[in-house]
Amino acid sequence: MEPFWESGGQIVWTPTAEQADGSRLAAFLRTHSLPSFEELLHRSADDIEWFWDAVIRDLDIRFFTPYKKILDVSRGDPWAQWCVGGRLNILHNCLDKWMGTPVEKRIALRWEGEEGPVRTITYGDLWRLVNCMAGVLRRLGVKKGDIVAVFMPMVPEIVVALFAGAKIGAILLPLFSGYGAEAVASRVASAGAKVLLTADGFYRRGHVVPMKEVADRAARQCPTLETVIVFRRAGTQIPWTPGRDHWWHELASHTSPRLGGAEIQTEQTEAEDPLLLLYTSGTTGPPKGAVHTHCGFPVKGTQDMVHCLDVQSSDTVYWVTDMGWIMGPWLVFGTTLLGATMLLYEGAPDYPAPDRLWSLVERHRVSILGISPTLVRSLMQHGDEPVRRHNLSSLRVLGSTGEPWNPDPWNWFFRTVGGGRLPIINYSGGTEISGGILGGNLLLPLKPTAFSGPIPGMAADVVDESGRSVRGQVGELVIRRPWIGMTRGFWNDRGRYLETYWSRFPGLWTHGDWAAIDSDGLWYILGRSDDTIKVAGKRLGPAEVESVLVAHKAVLEAGCVGVPDPLKGQEVVCFCVLRSGQAPQDALQEDALREELRECVAQSLGKPLKPRIIKFVQDLPKTRNAKLMRRVMRAAYLGQETGDLSSLENPLAVEEIRRSR
Repeated sequence: MEPFWESGGQIVWTPTAEQADGSRLAAFLRTHSLPSFEELLHRSADDIEWFWDAVIRDLDIRFFTPYKKILDVSRGDPWAQWCVGGRLNILHNCLDKWMGTPVEKRIALRWEGEEGPVRTITYGDLWRLVNCMAGVLRRLGVKKGDIVAVFMPMVPEIVVALFAGAKIGAILLPLFSGYGAEAVASRVASAGAKVLLTADGFYRRGHVVPMKEVADRAARQCPTLETVIVFRRAGTQIPWTPGRDHWWHELASHTSPRLGGAEIQTEQTEAEDPLLLLYTSGTTGPPKGAVHTHCGFPVKGTQDMVHCLDVQSSDTVYWVTDMGWIMGPWLVFGTTLLGATMLLYEGAPDYPAPDRLWSLVERHRVSILGISPTLVRSLMQHGDEPVRRHNLSSLRVLGSTGEPWNPDPWNWFFRTVGGGRLPIINYSGGTEISGGILGGNLLLPLKPTAFSGPIPGMAADVVDESGRSVRGQVGELVIRRPWIGMTRGFWNDRGRYLETYWSRFPGLWTHGDWAAIDSDGLWYILGRSDDTIKVAGKRLGPAEVESVLVAHKAVLEAGCVGVPDPLKGQEVVCFCVLRSGQAPQDALQEDALREELRECVAQSLGKPLKPRIIKFVQDLPKTRNAKLMRRVMRAAYLGQETGDLSSLENPLAVEEIRRSR
């Protein structure tokens, strides 16, 4: 049989005239007299200077000093410089420019805590809170170019912290709220952070998760760290270091009266001055700190919001994420640049009941919802009823990112949540991209699990092992031209950046994903190329096997890895989570189900790709934003070092796999 991405998948969604004509992408085409999306793709790849200048103008990005040149590649594509000679501060565009306009009274941020509290903050309120904290940081001696680490839960103050640092020209280091001390320390020490903003704790599945204790253990390993600011969220007793530690509310109360509501001067920065350090998870080797600038990350991320998800000023956007992942800062900077509303939720999306996510959508009138395929697979096990009990009519666009889809969960999300009327905008890129390489949009039809194609401005291609473009087969995803959101390298590690992305094919950014383009021109991501399984010379993406398994009525989730085999090079090992009521009653039934699943894979993908073994487990190792960690699964099964596990939601799943050997 053909692989699922080339098996004659049918178009299941086509935009209505109202959806297409009313989109910001269609307006962009009209502004520039472009007859079609395809023409935009070609021009954005062929004339990248025209395109990114047009995006900056479309987003109304305001500069204190206009740039003299949009792009300089005199040092080579890996070190492209953008908006040369320009001076701006992205915070001015996110908040300052809205003051005195109708947007000032619009809601910038909605928040809900796991135990029930709700807050709404207008743009004017957020501006005042940011001014106050910016004054605090300046009074503590934080200067332009200093590193400010933010290790906080998803509360409104995390947005205040990020924006306050940006306002005074500091470099922001957002950290995943679930990290352990070693993970926090490695990133804070690598960056050389001067200040750490944290909280006493936060709520997760009905329990308080301590943060200050973690921050203290990390701080002991970070000699550059001078100040710790603590936000009181949980009200728990915490350790305290006099002179170093400060309560957020006490600092703010000291600063606010002196400000009298006056604005703190927004620091003018060069367009290429660093804004963000975004660290990868570090499951293979030490974490990599991707450097992003004031003119890079926010412009690219917001362009994706506009051209893919059609975010408009009237929208409320909720993405299930943490501020330590790219989609957190993406949400914060993008919504405020557009004058839209973000929703933050602190807690588990299925607690205290499996309908919590859908109740959030209903309660806060979410219009654009972003979620990962793994989280969908987890929620669909509860059936349709938790979704049906809520009014989801506010939704107009569904988004997904994090990993490849399987057809069955995609169709459940499309039919049950979207009612068959909403597009699922598949969106894939990464931390070093500032957003997406591939995406959907409101102009083109959709097939299950597919992308419409490259996002405008991303000269993407699929190539074989020799770097030649290929169609109708699996290949490496590459990018042929620089783009404004491209990382400016890894923090203090120039060589590793070049080795990671620019060494495989000369002049091409190699992203590390397997991709394919079907006969209708739709694109698919099939998994990380370092997750690739190679059986007897045939390359296989784990998503291909997993899609076969989750199509079986007994299987809820599946994760597949390649393990060494002396004859074939590698063989496939699969871990399956069974649906409720589908567990075998005895060993004979278990063996029969295991063999049935192995035969399903053999019939779908070919006998040589039949899994060596299938293990039934209670859970698969996933990050808190529900990304499946296949490399961790493989290492655990082989008894190897699994690396940093502090980003995992469920570390016990790793031990179950380790015991299953």
